[in-house]
Amino acid sequence: MKKIEAIIKPFKLDEVKDELNKIGVLGLTVSEVKATEDKGSH
Repeated sequence: MKKIEAIIKPFKLDEVKDELNKIGVLGLTVSEVKATEDKGSH
């Protein structure tokens, strides 16, 4: 078993899933990631 981690744009998710399915990857976990900007603490 191998683990692959990737950060992709949300609109690319379906394309990435389709391509992974083509090479035999049938399961995946998806998490939404958001960036935050801290302007005042430094």
